Amino acid sequence: MSRAQIDKLGDRLKVGPTTAADLRLLDEYRQTFRAAYVDVVAAVAALGFEPTGRPAKSTSAIIDKLRRESIRLTQIQDIAGCRIVVMDRTQQDDVAARLRERLADVEIVDRRVSPSHGYRAVHAVARRQGLPVEVQIRTVWQHHWAETSERLADEVGSGLKYGQGPPDLQRQMSHWSEAIARWEIWLASRATASKATLVEQTEAEREHQSVLAARRRALESLAAIRRRET
Repeated sequence: MSRAQIDKLGDRLKVGPTTAADLRLLDEYRQTFRAAYVDVVAAVAALGFEPTGRPAKSTSAIIDKLRRESIRLTQIQDIAGCRIVVMDRTQQDDVAARLRERLADVEIVDRRVSPSHGYRAVHAVARRQGLPVEVQIRTVWQHHWAETSERLADEVGSGLKYGQGPPDLQRQMSHWSEAIARWEIWLASRATASKATLVEQTEAEREHQSVLAARRRALESLAAIRRRET
């Protein structure tokens, strides 16, 4: 299909109803990403990482995104994607720079600066054979937050990841995300310093405890939801 035909397909899927013929066309489009995905994953593995991911988003997930966002089908950058988890922000920045050098045609999207409903990470969107493949670079804490968000969304609805769902859960996840960001920024700021002052150490421990407390509240909410369902 041409780019125009792909976007017309996306327009039909966006407004519905979804036909079997359009689903087949969408699946054909999904499959075109496989070679680009394999190429990018090989490049990431060559840097010493073991990426996890998928060569193509499910048809239902693509349709949901089209209907949720003001976006054309050819503009979706995460139909194919993989993920790597690193220790901290310093390593996150280093990996993003190395990917830019190795893959050449790469756009870096820093979702630490502009988080999406609490979700923070660095995304490197590489283009291969004219198709985008997204590499998510998460720190351990960012990954733990995202995994917990997914688990909560499985229980209360996927809208939780997009600013919907129970307000108390949204607040808890937002608070946890912000606490993680403050903690990781502090750690990165001390990476090149020889010694932290007592005041800084006290502040850092307070931020660390805030991260742990926010995590505990989110997990308690998840456990409470599951108890109510049983």
